[in-house]
Amino acid sequence: MRWLLLLTFVTMVSAELSPTLAKQGDTNNGQRIFGTCAACHSLEPNRSMTGPSLADLWNRKAGSLASFPRYSSALKSSGGVWNDKTLDDWITNPQHFIPGNEMTFPGIKNDQRRADLLAFLKQATQPGHAPSQAAPGGQMGGTMGGADLDLKTVGLEHRVQAISYCHDTFRVTTADGHTRAFWERNLRLMVDSSEKGPEKGAPVIVGAGMMGDRADAIFASPEEISGFIKSGC
Repeated sequence: MRWLLLLTFVTMVSAELSPTLAKQGDTNNGQRIFGTCAACHSLEPNRSMTGPSLADLWNRKAGSLASFPRYSSALKSSGGVWNDKTLDDWITNPQHFIPGNEMTFPGIKNDQRRADLLAFLKQATQPGHAPSQAAPGGQMGGTMGGADLDLKTVGLEHRVQAISYCHDTFRVTTADGHTRAFWERNLRLMVDSSEKGPEKGAPVIVGAGMMGDRADAIFASPEEISGFIKSGC
């Protein structure tokens, strides 16, 4: 009888687990999948990006990281704690799991891909286990992004000397003497006030993907932007 009760209990628990948790995750593939997440989330402690840092994520209360100021009310009031099960449900479909949150990611429906990602994250979010970030490339108009780059240490090709605006075109001159023209919608004017942001009065430019025709001009504060850009043809 005790054996039968135990078997019944195990069956009930197994039925509550998602298919993902029954799969063996591949951390190497999980790291590749995380490349998509890395555009918005850092593995570095308290390094806020579009989303909060994922460092020390397991057993953390949802919406509680003090260094991240942009949590939605839905996430902060959810009362959930991140663990294998809740993270699997979240990654499957964030809006279904916590309706009304501001996560734009639609979710990963494939069980094995989620298992791989979770296996990588469970390892990489532990203190001292985050993989080192590859240094971004060097061309101003390339696919380099500024999220994980120390903007105080970039090369001359990224240090902005002047920005002019004429009709629908920005022209950006960098410290290496080159000038690039950008359609006004293809140059984003951004601010990074973090420790890795640019020095005051020394904006930088980094590529924003596509075919090299888009870039981000990043300033230390919003007040710098209008004073730095000169109108004139």
